Amino acid sequence: MSWIPIPDGSPFPLANLPLGVGHPGDGRPRAWVAVGDSALDLAAADAAGLLDGLGLPDDCFGDRDLNRYLAAGPEVWSRLRVRLRETLSDGAAAHRLGSGDDGTGPNDVSGAVVPRSELVMAVPTTVRDYVDFYSSIHHATNLGRLFRPDGEALLPNWRRIPIGYHGRSATLVADGATIRRPAGHRRAAGADDGEPVVGPTHALDIELEVGTVVGVGSKIGQPIAIEDAGRHLYGLCLVNDWSARDIQAYEYQPLGPFLGKSFATSVSPWLVSFEALEPFRVAPPVQDPPPARYLWTGTPWGFDLHLEVWLESATMRTAGTAPVCISRVGFADMYWTPAQQLAHMTVNGAATSSGDLFASGTVSGPDPGTEGSLIELTWRGERPIELPDGTTRTFLEDGDRVELRGWAGSERATRFGLGSVTGTIEAGEGAVS
Repeated sequence: MSWIPIPDGSPFPLANLPLGVGHPGDGRPRAWVAVGDSALDLAAADAAGLLDGLGLPDDCFGDRDLNRYLAAGPEVWSRLRVRLRETLSDGAAAHRLGSGDDGTGPNDVSGAVVPRSELVMAVPTTVRDYVDFYSSIHHATNLGRLFRPDGEALLPNWRRIPIGYHGRSATLVADGATIRRPAGHRRAAGADDGEPVVGPTHALDIELEVGTVVGVGSKIGQPIAIEDAGRHLYGLCLVNDWSARDIQAYEYQPLGPFLGKSFATSVSPWLVSFEALEPFRVAPPVQDPPPARYLWTGTPWGFDLHLEVWLESATMRTAGTAPVCISRVGFADMYWTPAQQLAHMTVNGAATSSGDLFASGTVSGPDPGTEGSLIELTWRGERPIELPDGTTRTFLEDGDRVELRGWAGSERATRFGLGSVTGTIEAGEGAVS
């Protein structure tokens, strides 16, 4: 029913309408909504009067991020979704946007509708604060078994609170970014004396994650009640929290992740709202022991999401060999939910800002092939992954390209996409002193 064609099975039907920021080659970033294989320029739609009366901040879709729009709150978000569905179903809207011969379709709307493939996309928000959580019980158990083979896989506090660390927002990067191999301290191979070497990581890894974006921020000293999470959280994206496992292993005690995590985190370009995801809400797993009162809500904050990791080596790319899927996993059984994460990270009075990002932590399942990181998939190198070019992988090599993909819904007829995010590894600097 849309005047912008939507192919059957598109990840971006009218039920989705995710927002992003980018430009079609003119160097002027602005907001877009994804529709089928195309995208509609929201700044142009606003200028044409198609978005009048919604309570939008003035010219907010001409900004380089979505922050002012997100700060407007859930009533405005909901009104925009309704207006976009009406606009995209009304051929007269094309006339108001277009100056072509007849103004009846996407080829006649003066660049207001472009193929999504022509857009250069950015991280959709300006992120002041980025927090990465550790919310998959399967991932936490796997790492516990790897790092503490003679101890308990889960530490006592893991089932009590959402564990996380404060990441580095300055190194959040957009889809398609090149990831330079980072350097740092790591234990020398075979060294028994604990003496480190300094140089590029030998254990570059991925982390398959789902990110949550803050819509309406909060003031310092005012915790967000879990019942109010829906008024503060806008929606979801995909996140790849690249990790240097050998650097992480040397530095993480006693204070936790630092240089092994802070060099790059890739963020997918399209934000899918929680309103669009409403049909895919599910009850999260039963938590035992029961969480503290501030972490409990009767609203189901689990989501029926499905995620994949695809890997392509440089030689595969040169030969035209298709990438291979190395992991498939569901998100519905994540132990800690976005609402619990928000309630926990503000319970001490910490403030949030519109556009802030917090990520789920690696999403892993209980079965082989459902692990969301290479350290788990290869069990720290014991089970290398075989690639079509005849090589194997325990961790990433220079030239490797990783793509994360995701969608909501188990039924093909009604599911829609979260999009994807890619990154390609390039060689880092030599040893540093």
